[in-house]
Amino acid sequence: MIKILVVYTSNSGNTEILAEAVAKGVNAVGGQAILKRAKNVTREDFVEAKGIIAGSPVYFGTMSAELKDMFDRFVGLRREGGMEGKIGAGFATSGHPTGGKETTILSILQAMLIYGMIVVGDPIKVGGHYGVACQGRPDNQTLSGGEALGARVAELARALCS
Repeated sequence: MIKILVVYTSNSGNTEILAEAVAKGVNAVGGQAILKRAKNVTREDFVEAKGIIAGSPVYFGTMSAELKDMFDRFVGLRREGGMEGKIGAGFATSGHPTGGKETTILSILQAMLIYGMIVVGDPIKVGGHYGVACQGRPDNQTLSGGEALGARVAELARALCS
């Protein structure tokens, strides 16, 4: 079974709700979602996962310090090539309509690219952009998009990393 790490930070609970939808999408296509807050992710979680889907609330147009810290803690894996070729994706929530959701997702994808990962956005049927994002509490359309993103990453990981 393909393990996909769904990692997030959340203060209001909105990013956590979206993370749960993403994990549901992973599981719906036969993947195994490992759902964790960034501060609880271990090196083993990183290494065992065939894909990582990371989510953050918008913090000054970028990912939260807690999520950035997770990427920083495992930087040694970059030198070892331990993440190269794995699938990566991102999602974000904000409190404002123009609150920097896309730049936040791009900061997540940028870290994944530096790790040597293959990054993907959300499926075309959802919107075909950088990843899933919303303002405030995720609505049904956003939750459906999160599920589609989770499914996409799990399916790609199965095809490319088996």
